[in-house]
Parts: sequence; structure tokens; C-alpha cells
Amino acid sequence: MATDAPAGSARPRKRADAERNKQALLDAAAAAFVESGVDVAVRDIAARAGVGVGTIYRHFPTRADLIVAVYRHQVEACAEAGPALLAAGPSPHAALTAWITLFVDFLVTKHGLAAALQSDDAAFQALHAYFIDRLLPVCAELLDAGTAAGEVIPGLDPLTLLRGVGNLCIGAEDPRYDARGMVALVIEGLRPR
Repeated sequence: MATDAPAGSARPRKRADAERNKQALLDAAAAAFVESGVDVAVRDIAARAGVGVGTIYRHFPTRADLIVAVYRHQVEACAEAGPALLAAGPSPHAALTAWITLFVDFLVTKHGLAAALQSDDAAFQALHAYFIDRLLPVCAELLDAGTAAGEVIPGLDPLTLLRGVGNLCIGAEDPRYDARGMVALVIEGLRPR
């Protein structure tokens, strides 16, 4: 019996559908974590993604697996944004500013993630190193480009900048504290005098 589809064509389509479902789950989980924290009900994430609860568990057997995947997905997006902003931006300082803004958004929207990362769950142990390994080189590249263009003071340590920005974001859930405003002052202070 002849068919229009080549042999084996169903498998790549199934993989593409599974990858789309996984991306939808990561996006839905990230949004749910922002609104409700990492303890949000799995059924709420599934509904937001338009999939069944079983689909979540096929991709992420435990809540920790889902949290780690969302965190890694967002770190990757932040890491990939740096070079893209540098290539497309009007200036290295503007690219650095835009990237730090993305980094701040990443940090201040992690309701409950800090507590989860401090837990004894083995799934979370490598995340901090992953975070540093992926984002430190991006920050260094942006600082180097800004320094080379004369838009950023030389000699800045990227780890010190990332930690400083991170520390300014602590307590951002308090409506009386303007973490983004404080970070904007730091960004402005990066310019040579």
C-alpha cells in the first residue's frame, strides 16, 4: 500500500510536537512561578500550557525537574541575549544596560526559587555554578566591549557587577523598595567620568 508520507516521517513530527509542548510547559511554568511561586499547582501549569498533567510528568517527573528546567531555560535566554544585544544595539553601553535589565527581570521574578535552591534537593546543587558559568562570560564580553568603546570604566570585574546587581535585587518584592531604580544608578555609574 502506497502512502504520501515517507517512511519514518511520523517520528520527526512527534518529536517536534513534543518539543513544542516542552517549550509551552517551560513558558507556562515560568509565568506561573512569577505569579504564584514555585509551589504553584501542577494542574495550573498544565492548564496554562494547554496540555494534560501527564504531559508535564512525561517531560519533568518531579517538581524539582521542572524548576531546574525553567531556571536553565531562562538562564540560557539571558545568556543568548547578551551577544544579540551587542550586535544589534546602538552602543556597547546600551547593550550592557539592556542586558542588565533582562538580568534584573530574571532575578526579581524568582518567587520562591531562592528557597528552593537552598533546599537539600540534589537537583538544585549544580544550578548556581551553571548560572555563573553561563552568565559571567556574557557580562565580561559586554563590559569589554563597553570599555573598548570608551563607554564603560575599565577594570570592572564581571562577577562583582553580577553579585552587586543581584544583591540590589534582594527584597524586590517589597513595594517600598525600587530595585530597578537602584540598579539603574549602578548602570549609570559604569560610565567614565
